[in-house]
Amino acid sequence: MNGQNREDIQIGMEVEVVLKDDQATGVLTREIVAEILTNSDFHPHGIKVRLESGQVGRVQNIPTFLRM
Repeated sequence: MNGQNREDIQIGMEVEVVLKDDQATGVLTREIVAEILTNSDFHPHGIKVRLESGQVGRVQNIPTFLRM
């Protein structure tokens, strides 16, 4: 799953996101979702989430072994 569909993301799941500061390099950060910020059902650049650390990024990947 590529993180573009809101229905695929749940609070408490671990996801890989690209943080705003890392958009140029594409470096991914893996962490737990604390809040889903995007209201629409789909976003082409990834659903925006707030992580448990407080950082905000767009979901790029939901690792296969973590899907619920």
